[in-house]
Amino acid sequence: MTKIYTKTGDAGETGLFDGTRVAKSDARVEAYGAVDELNAWLGLLRATNVDAEIAAMLFQIQRDLHAVGAQLADPRHKIAARVEKAGVTPAAVVQLEQWIDTLESTLPPLRRFILAGGSTPGAFAHIARTVCRRAERRIVAIGPSGPADGDPVQATLLTYVNRLSDLLFVIARAVNHRAGSPEAEW
Repeated sequence: MTKIYTKTGDAGETGLFDGTRVAKSDARVEAYGAVDELNAWLGLLRATNVDAEIAAMLFQIQRDLHAVGAQLADPRHKIAARVEKAGVTPAAVVQLEQWIDTLESTLPPLRRFILAGGSTPGAFAHIARTVCRRAERRIVAIGPSGPADGDPVQATLLTYVNRLSDLLFVIARAVNHRAGSPEAEW
């Protein structure tokens, strides 16, 4: 039986998928840590009993975010190429865009900035959006090449996370609209 604790991180280091040991403050670890936090917020949002359509979107996004985290923890692409579910593809970006278009078609036009809040699920979606933006910044902080081995971060990851923050904004608006919770304009 595998134990949950390994004691290998007790000195402030962790292992990437390729076996490289890095500080837990490494830019790559910061990036996949922010993605993990985002995934947890989406789990909380899904637990608020959002409608089935939104719940299905969130479930797929959570699966995708595990793949994003795996790709970020795999600077030499040792697992992503051989494990299909460990990669985020351009098709996943297209799916996010389709969901944005579908949800936006049901919403009143956005004329001003809105304040985060509304219903509880709407507020959680706004928090998830801001955590997503932080994850995006952490991915960018890895730089044009990863610190461990000079391998570039895949552009699809960055595009996916950027588009996801847009979707989370629209999800916040959609769940608030469906709950009859008015948007507070700024």
